[in-house]
Amino acid sequence: MNRRGFFCWAKDGLASAAAASLLLNDGVLRADTPGEAADLPPRAKRAIHICLVGALSQVDSFDYKPDLIKNHGKSLQSSERPDVFFGQIGLLRAPDWQFQQRGQSGLWISDLFPHLGELADDLTIIRSMVAETSNHTPATFQENSGFRLNGFPSMGAWLSYGLGSEAEDLPAFVVIPDAREMPPGGTINWSSGFLPARNQGVIIRPTSEPIADLFPAQPIEPGAEQAARALVGSMNRRHLDSHGGDDMLAARIRGYQLAARMQNSVPEVAEIGQESAQTQAMYGLDRLETKDFGRGCLLARRLLERGVRFVQLYSGGTFGSPRRNWDGHEDMKQNHGQEALRIDQPVAALLRDLKRRGMLEDTLILCTSEFGRTPFSQSASDAVGTGRDHNQTGFSVWMAGAGLKPGLAYGSTDEVGWKASENIVTWPDFHATVLRLLGIDHERLTYYHNGIQRRLTNVHGQPITGILA
Repeated sequence: MNRRGFFCWAKDGLASAAAASLLLNDGVLRADTPGEAADLPPRAKRAIHICLVGALSQVDSFDYKPDLIKNHGKSLQSSERPDVFFGQIGLLRAPDWQFQQRGQSGLWISDLFPHLGELADDLTIIRSMVAETSNHTPATFQENSGFRLNGFPSMGAWLSYGLGSEAEDLPAFVVIPDAREMPPGGTINWSSGFLPARNQGVIIRPTSEPIADLFPAQPIEPGAEQAARALVGSMNRRHLDSHGGDDMLAARIRGYQLAARMQNSVPEVAEIGQESAQTQAMYGLDRLETKDFGRGCLLARRLLERGVRFVQLYSGGTFGSPRRNWDGHEDMKQNHGQEALRIDQPVAALLRDLKRRGMLEDTLILCTSEFGRTPFSQSASDAVGTGRDHNQTGFSVWMAGAGLKPGLAYGSTDEVGWKASENIVTWPDFHATVLRLLGIDHERLTYYHNGIQRRLTNVHGQPITGILA
C-alpha cells in the first residue's frame, strides 16, 4: 500500500471521527467558552434520542381525549378552518386503541404501547408540543437542529462540540438508523452543519457490518501493514518537527491511531451475542417483528456503557410505498399498529435495563416525533376515514431519566387533541431543557459563524422548569 492509498483507507475507516473524539477528549476542541457553557450542575451525562419518523398520533397514544371519543363521526366545531397538509378535513375520529390509566401516577397511555405503559411511572410526557411546519423533512430538521432549513448543526453535534466524549475509542455522537432505510433528508439529520465536521454523527448499524469501510477492502499482510504504519509515522514525525510541534497535526496522528483502535472496539461493542439469552429475549431479539429495533436499543445501551455521549435511534424511513414509518395517512390502525409493534417491547426493555443497572440515574431518554396527527380523519367525504393528516399545532413527546419529574403529564391540548392550549412547548424550549439537564446553558453554548454567535436554540427557548425535579 502506498502513502496515498494508506491515507485514503484511513479516511474511509473513520479516521476523521477518531480524530474528533481525541481532540474533544484532550480539550483541544470545545465550545468557544466551555467554562461558561457547561457551568450548570449536570443531572445527566449522556442521552439516547429515539426519533419516530413520520409523525406519531398523539390522540392514539399519550393524549387521552374523552370528548374525541364522544364526538366520533361529528364535524370539528371550530370557527377556524384547519390548515392541514393535504387539505382534506374529515370527521372526528376516535382513537383505534383503548386508553388506560397506568401505574401509581395514573398517566393515560393507550394500548398502542402496552409494554411502555407498564413503565408509566418512569415517564415524563409533554402533551403541548408545537412545530413550525407540517412538512416532514423540514419538520424533522427542526426536531433535530432547531431550524427548518438544512445546514444547521444537530443537537447531537452540539453536544459533541460542547461536552466531548468520555470514550477513548468511540465517537461522542452515534446514530443507529432504521434497519429498513434512512430517514427523509438522510445524513443531514445528524449533520455538524457549520460546526467542525468531526462533531457530526457516526452511523453504527446493528448488523454484521456495523460501520462501512471500517476495514480495508483488500486484505493486508500484518507485516506490510506494520511497515506502512511505521513509514507514515516516521514521515508525520518529521513533518511535525519541521512545523514546531503543531497541535492539530499531532492530534491527527493520534486520530489515525484511534481509528486503528476502533477496528477492535466497534466490532466488540456491536457483538450482541455477548449478552445473555434472557437479555436478548427481553429486547425482543427472538421475535421477527422486534429483532431489528431490539438490536438497536441493546447496541445503544452498550455504547453508553463505553462512554458514548449521545446516541440517536431512528424508527422509520423515507416516504415510499409501502410505508415504513409512522405516516398514517391511509390506515392508522394498520400503520401505527405495525410500527408500534416493532419498538414497544425494545424501548421498554431499554428503560428497564438502564434502570436495573443504575444507569437511568444519569442517563436522559428522549422520544420525539416531528409533529403529530389530526384528531379528524383525512377524508374528502362525509364518511369517517381510516387515516389522519399531519398536525403541527399540538402533539406529544416523552422523556425519562435523570433530572425529570417522573409519572408526570405536562401541558395539554384542546378538548379533541387538535391544538396545544396550555404550557405550550416549542422545539427551542425542548432543546434548552435537554441542554440544561446535561449541564449546559443553551444561551452560552455558541459558535461564531457568518458574523453571528450561533446556538442550537437560535434566539429562542427556555428550559421547561415544570418538568425538572
